Amino acid sequence: MMAHSAAGGFLEEQFRAVCAEFQKHELGGADWELLVDTLGIKVFRLRNQQSGLYEYKVFGVLEDCPPDVLADVYMDLNYRKQWDSYVKELYEEECDGKNVVYWEVNYPFPMSNRDYVYIRDCRELDWEGQKVYVVLAKSVEVPQFPEKSGVVRVKQYKQSLALVSDGKKGSRGKMNVKEVPLLS
Repeated sequence: MMAHSAAGGFLEEQFRAVCAEFQKHELGGADWELLVDTLGIKVFRLRNQQSGLYEYKVFGVLEDCPPDVLADVYMDLNYRKQWDSYVKELYEEECDGKNVVYWEVNYPFPMSNRDYVYIRDCRELDWEGQKVYVVLAKSVEVPQFPEKSGVVRVKQYKQSLALVSDGKKGSRGKMNVKEVPLLS
């Protein structure tokens, strides 16, 4: 697996907390809404009543993709531009010693495009005898990426992803994405 680093953006405890959360396989008692249940993947969302923003949780199994390959694909921005038709701009640039990702997402009319400025890191951990690939991402503000007119900046983006082997040829995973704006 390639080494991926966000130069000091995350603590070891944050990666370990994702591993502990991964073992639970539950939604945590809140009033989650099931959005998608197909091909072994379930997507849930929860609306924050105060901010109007959503948190998403994704659970699933990909039967023919090992976790190390899935983690590499997830971190490969150039490959994402090939398969994700919603990408308008996506690249990484060093800012103040950190590798910062800029991602603008195309939305159809009448919605405005969204953009994200964030750091991310991927680590391989040994957790209770299992190899777990953990990806963390969070929004950052850097002057190199000012807000654009007509594009909604997502300022409170946080994501965690944990991937393990399904015991066969595939991956079992859980993703949590917080603070995503309403699609309008």
